[in-house]
Amino acid sequence: MTNMKKIICLISILGLLTCNLYAQDHCGKCKRSGALNLTDKEYMALADSIHKVAISFDTHVDTPTYTLHPEGRYTVAKGQVSFELMKQGGQDGAFFAIYLDQGPWQNSKSLDSAYQWCHGELQMWKDYVNNSHSDKAGIAYSTDDVYRLKKEGKRIVVLCIENGYPVRTLEDLDEFAKMGVKYITLSHNTPNQICDGSRYPNTYYWYPKTGHGLSPFGEKVVERMQQLGIMVDVSHISSESLVDVLKIIKAPVLASHSSCKALKPSQTRNLTDDEIRAIAAVDGVIQVGTGRFFLSDDLPYYKVGVEVLANHIDHIKNLVGYRHVGLGTDFDGGGGVIGLDNSSQMKNLTVELLKRGWTVEELIAFWGGNLLRVWKACEDYAAQFK
Repeated sequence: MTNMKKIICLISILGLLTCNLYAQDHCGKCKRSGALNLTDKEYMALADSIHKVAISFDTHVDTPTYTLHPEGRYTVAKGQVSFELMKQGGQDGAFFAIYLDQGPWQNSKSLDSAYQWCHGELQMWKDYVNNSHSDKAGIAYSTDDVYRLKKEGKRIVVLCIENGYPVRTLEDLDEFAKMGVKYITLSHNTPNQICDGSRYPNTYYWYPKTGHGLSPFGEKVVERMQQLGIMVDVSHISSESLVDVLKIIKAPVLASHSSCKALKPSQTRNLTDDEIRAIAAVDGVIQVGTGRFFLSDDLPYYKVGVEVLANHIDHIKNLVGYRHVGLGTDFDGGGGVIGLDNSSQMKNLTVELLKRGWTVEELIAFWGGNLLRVWKACEDYAAQFK
């Protein structure tokens, strides 16, 4: 079979899959045959076709901070994400995070300030999308909205909060859910009122030890989040916190931007193989981050390319299967590797995975199918509490 015939054959498979685009388990028409022997141009043509069919998501970008506050001083690359760049890269949607630095969590004034700031940032970001860019993008409040916006050809915006610091009460969760928040990262590296973070406790003088896991309040937060259909994000939390979360959850969880400790052991934020297996065991998904420092010890960082990122993705696939892995770049927050340094370059990763023998079915699951499965499961669980 000639190379072009291989492409035509695979694109015809894409046509068969289009009618079943939203199903998570396909009928098996797409068989693994190993990596194709194509030219770079032919690989990119195939990647283009895949991205037209798949619903492709990046589950973590820090773009709102930079967009809403361009005057800030930033230590990492910014401007990696825009609706136009997403369109160029064949990327349909992203989870746009409202990020909060951790402050004193036993001080009610600090908690009130964190809540008010987060609430305001969420509203400003919603206004930015709805009032200034409604011709290019729309906010998805449900998985049904995702499919509708995909058909309309608009970029899909999903709201999320990185760090549970602004959650003072369970009623705050109800308000965030009404605003459209679809996941909350329970903590950001260091302890808060919900749980311990992935770094050692007492990093800052105002943090008492929390027992390294979920607090009693944190257990109630996780329970209420799932009742509201807010996905529980376990990136950045401690190993003890993850164990506690997995003991009490009723619906799948996600790690919105985490990499593999087996390939980069020195990063406390990365997940161990046992943690990856535990998340997969509850039908969750690990979205691999692209921050160079979390992927490789190679210095300088410009040596870290898409191949290194793909190694982490393949590690999870080989460990627990393709149904439990996706992408959460952390763009505009420290993410990016050579060849995938902004949203316009997403297809380069698809090409790399095709060269490694990934099938069309697996790539459709990787780019969004797995995430949508988890999201829908959380919606279904929450439906019984409405």
